[in-house]
Amino acid sequence: MHIPDGYLSPATAAAMYTVSLPVWYLASRKMTTRLTGRSVPLIGLFAALSFVIMMFNVPLPGGTTGHAVGSVLAAIVLGPWAASLAITVALIIQAFFFGDGGILAIGANAFNMAIAMPFVGFYLYRWLSGGAVTPSRRAIAAAVAGYLAINVGALLTAIELGIQPMLFHDAAGHALYFPYGLGMAIPAMLLGHLAVAGPVEALVTGLVVSWMQRTNPQLFETAGGVTQGATGLSRWAWTGLLSLIALTPFGLLAPGTAWGEWSREGLQQLGLGYIPEGFDQWSNLWSAPFSGYDIPALNNSTVGYLLSALAGVVLILGVIFALTWFIGRLRHRREDGRTG
Repeated sequence: MHIPDGYLSPATAAAMYTVSLPVWYLASRKMTTRLTGRSVPLIGLFAALSFVIMMFNVPLPGGTTGHAVGSVLAAIVLGPWAASLAITVALIIQAFFFGDGGILAIGANAFNMAIAMPFVGFYLYRWLSGGAVTPSRRAIAAAVAGYLAINVGALLTAIELGIQPMLFHDAAGHALYFPYGLGMAIPAMLLGHLAVAGPVEALVTGLVVSWMQRTNPQLFETAGGVTQGATGLSRWAWTGLLSLIALTPFGLLAPGTAWGEWSREGLQQLGLGYIPEGFDQWSNLWSAPFSGYDIPALNNSTVGYLLSALAGVVLILGVIFALTWFIGRLRHRREDGRTG
């Protein structure tokens, strides 16, 4: 679901930034009153966890690939506002450093995976769990919410891509950006997510929620908030994250490319007979230093993938701590202004 640059028109990209920016602003405002010293590592952990989860590609029908996201899992523990900021940070790091998703498309990708998914998933979880205290019902509710939310994200992605040839084309009828309309984009995106990526998201969300209920039940006391319930995680949570990082090279085993994320060479292989003009203009807007989670100097894709995972996690944790420090400073200034 990482839309690359060149597949959305600048107008569409701007519209998606316009929709996402107010959510980011409100999320940062809410965090100024909810942040505690113990909640910051928790937010960083779930941002890093989402980043790592998205590196585990799984094969989808039609020879493409997909992945889980972890947005709903983050929302269940952190609440949707904190989860939105955490997943957005992960997506920005992916785009700028690893070329996973476009720079112009960050607004769209964040709306799909860091706004729609956590909010839809969080409120579905709340409704399905019914305030249940039984671990099994919470885990099942989390799994169902994860499954439905990732398919909402996939549908939104399909719509954003599918409207492009209808709205933007040349005199010959050739699409300027994404070449396939809604009639192909929606089935292609939903088939893989309903059949494979959705169950993977459900499994990951349900299993992690079940495990966390046994090891850190206090995280669920505030029903998705990062104040009283954010009393820290055991060392096993960080050990689990490091273990996942070590396993990330398994994400290279899935053959093919994610549908709608083709390179220029991939577009040529589709047999369109042309390359969309807008795609050629905008697809090379940014050259990520470690594109494809690879470090060319190593000449070893497996090691490069592993080191990229580790570097991405370090970058995310650094950004989260810097962002929370900045938000904390704003809170203190606001408090000083009231007392002064």
